[in-house]
Amino acid sequence: APPELPGTEDPRRLASLALATARRMSSARPRFSLELFKFATYLSIPIAMTVAFAANPENLETIIKRHAYVVYPPEGPKPPTNAEMKKIVEANRKKRKV
Repeated sequence: APPELPGTEDPRRLASLALATARRMSSARPRFSLELFKFATYLSIPIAMTVAFAANPENLETIIKRHAYVVYPPEGPKPPTNAEMKKIVEANRKKRKV
């Protein structure tokens, strides 16, 4: 058998403990408004930011340009095309034969 809690032998004492527990649980009611506020904030901030950037894409471009975390080096020379590569190979073959 499970151990008895102190003060639960008397039915009236048990009822008063149950009432006290119910009162403590009902005191959680004021926290509901805090949780509602946090949930509303959690949803509204990303939605507001999305609307702000979707309505005016220049805002997003400005922020991206201002915070350029990756700076790419300038573009180097392009590799030779297939036709140019064939000419280079032929020129190298002629140099070897001579």
